[in-house]
Order: sequence, then structure tokens, then C-alpha cells
Amino acid sequence: LRLVAVLKAILEGEKAAVLKRDRHLPLSFHRRQEELKFSLGLQRLQHRVREIQALRDGPIGEGVGQVAAGGHGAMQSPMAGASLQELPTLILEAMKELEVAKQQVLKRIQIWKRQQQLAGNGALFEENLAPLQKRCESLVEVYFQLHQQVMAASAELGAELLPRLLERFNEVLSSLVKR
Repeated sequence: LRLVAVLKAILEGEKAAVLKRDRHLPLSFHRRQEELKFSLGLQRLQHRVREIQALRDGPIGEGVGQVAAGGHGAMQSPMAGASLQELPTLILEAMKELEVAKQQVLKRIQIWKRQQQLAGNGALFEENLAPLQKRCESLVEVYFQLHQQVMAASAELGAELLPRLLERFNEVLSSLVKR
């Protein structure tokens, strides 16, 4: 246990040193890192939406795959082992990822607003809104895809989960529009 405690202390010290060193990196590096994080989160979210759609379409697709493979099942989708009972869990995970992506966009909007305020005092300000607009558009596109999948799966979700999900959807969209 002492060895673990010593190693943990060493690693925490190294982590603090790396974080301290990284603060001195150029702003473009941090912005690029943030862009990559957002892109990865958005790709993960799009993958979740495709998983949900594949799960909903699964039983039909599996039958077609088996017939095309001569009944051997070699063409089954990766979701073949998944059942419709997993649908609410997948949708809730996708909803969490959507909310995380929304927070990243709102954080970037807040940074842009602050930079705009500082520009009034003579600070350097990049007025290009294209990257921020692209983020918002791609997030809203995935939002509508996920919303469409939830509405299509409303029967499987039940009367208890669906209203909560719709409320969370409304909160995501309204916060994006308001800010």
C-alpha cells in the first residue's frame, strides 16, 4: 500500500508539472485540442445514433443478412446480439453525450463573448465565427437525428422515460438558442 501511495504521489506531481508546462503553450494549441475533443465527442454521438437506429432496425436486417449469407448468419450486424431492452440505455447514453457536447459549445460561445468584450479594451480578437457556427450546426444536426430516433422508438421507451427525454431535449435546444 505504501508503494502505491508513493507511486500515486509521484504521478500526481508529474501531472501537475505537465499541466503547469502546458499552460505556456500557444493559444492555438489549446484551441486545436478543444476542437479535437469536440469532434471526437460529436463522432461518438453520431455513432450512438447509428447504433440506436441499427438496434431498432435490427430484427429485419438480421433476417436479410442471414438469407443473403445462405442462412449461415455470416452477414449479421455487430448489433445482432443486442436486444430492444438495451434501447433505453443506449438512448440515455446518447443523451448524456449530447449534453456534454452542448456544454462544450456553450463554453466556446462564452469564451468568444469574453474575447469580444476584451476587444473593446484593445485585446486581440478573432472575429471569424465560422468554426463556432459549424459546431452549432453539426450539434443541432445530431440533435435532430437523435430526437427523430427517440420519437420513432417512443413505444419501446414507455410513458415514464419518454417525457423526461423530451424535457431534456427541449432544455438542450433552448439553451443553445438562448445563448
